[in-house]
Amino acid sequence: MTAAEFAAATGITRQQLERLIIHAELLAKWQRRINLVGRRGLADMWRRHFLDSAQLLPHLPGRPGTLLDLGSGAGFPGLVLAIIGGWNVHLVESNSRKCAFLNEVNRVTQAGAVIHNGRIENLEPFAADVVTARACASLAKLLAYAEPFVAGRGKALCFFYKGRKAEEELTDTQQKWHIKVSKIESRSDPSGVILKVEGMARRNG
Repeated sequence: MTAAEFAAATGITRQQLERLIIHAELLAKWQRRINLVGRRGLADMWRRHFLDSAQLLPHLPGRPGTLLDLGSGAGFPGLVLAIIGGWNVHLVESNSRKCAFLNEVNRVTQAGAVIHNGRIENLEPFAADVVTARACASLAKLLAYAEPFVAGRGKALCFFYKGRKAEEELTDTQQKWHIKVSKIESRSDPSGVILKVEGMARRNG
């Protein structure tokens, strides 16, 4: 997939595409020094990373609010959503070198994201309308990480990217959590799925 094909698939504006191209160029440049994404993902970045991130937009609430992205890595999906979605995005990443990359992309693209260099469990909780995570942790751990930020917020949503083991993780997780889950078929990965989670509550005992 090319940048132009990505733009046609998502319907983003020319200005938004230009900012994402900057993200892509910086990714290719920094990848020579630090491992931000896998080699195969870099070769097909517009599908495997940018489309993978942007496909969330139609599923987000209509009115942008605060979005918390866990384990942001190279900015997928959080920084992409900050650039094209108009959300108040908080990126959480424990790797200092990856945070340096995120800060540079954030500065050059003027995405306006807030970047937290640290572990999510050490972050002071704040109210989030949406929590996202991609290849970050097991579903059970992601719910535990998200809980302090969405507790008491009945309309808060979580979007967690999962692969072939999604059903197995769901079965294990539902033994400890009450959750309402919808499955969104991935547009970028035939074997992938995005779990839309709402109404989470721990099971007693």
